[in-house]
Amino acid sequence: MIKGISKLILPKLSMAEFFEQAFKAGYKCVELGIGREGELTLATDDAGIAAINALSSKYELPVKSCVHSQCTGNLLASGDEQKRSIDETVKGLEVARKLGATVTLTTMGRLQENLYYDDAYNNVISALKTIAPEAKRIGVRLAVEFIWNGFLFSPLEMKRLLDTVNDPFIGFYFDPGNMAVFQFPQHWARILGKHIMMAHAKDWQGGALNGGWPGLLKGKVDFPVVMAELRAAGYDDAIISEVDPAEASLEETSAALDKIIAM
Repeated sequence: MIKGISKLILPKLSMAEFFEQAFKAGYKCVELGIGREGELTLATDDAGIAAINALSSKYELPVKSCVHSQCTGNLLASGDEQKRSIDETVKGLEVARKLGATVTLTTMGRLQENLYYDDAYNNVISALKTIAPEAKRIGVRLAVEFIWNGFLFSPLEMKRLLDTVNDPFIGFYFDPGNMAVFQFPQHWARILGKHIMMAHAKDWQGGALNGGWPGLLKGKVDFPVVMAELRAAGYDDAIISEVDPAEASLEETSAALDKIIAM
């Protein structure tokens, strides 16, 4: 496994500043966010992509994954809204491929007052099945992350969804800091197993409604057990930091990741 860092935690830095700081702190790969505006969007032209790839090459920091939940609408929806979200997601996969990423992260979207849970569940299965052949054509996998959007709160429910989609290009993005808010991330690692395509590194401290994400190894995530379950599942890709620099410096988190990967 190799350690990486996500630009999502450093939104104010330019791409050049981000790559330079990631390199100086000892990271070995990066994750980039595709947004509605900024240096990297769904509309970034070939010159913009080339500039980012030049930074990746200069600092020997490959782009392992991209996050495009901020610019791909709501896959839980239906009709024209869902179609637009599918089209944007496919475009995000194409942008990721140009950057050399093998995985992209989606949080799928959010429930709404008039969008019922069971309808959303069926809608997103349909959407993911539509995206899957496009992901295969492009050569970039789409990984679903569990977040606080009131949807798929159980690892069994997430597994059922991915088993139903049943495609090697649709999987799970593991983030222990999100799961530890309510449950135990090692349970998710064991149950999702083969579906895990990429992993974030976050810790958690406190209760479900009054906690936060501290520096790595300073919270209640049992990283030795989590890592044992990831290894048992056959996971051997990047562990990418999403630790806020206000909680721990990039260098401190880099050193903590070394300890976690060695577990």
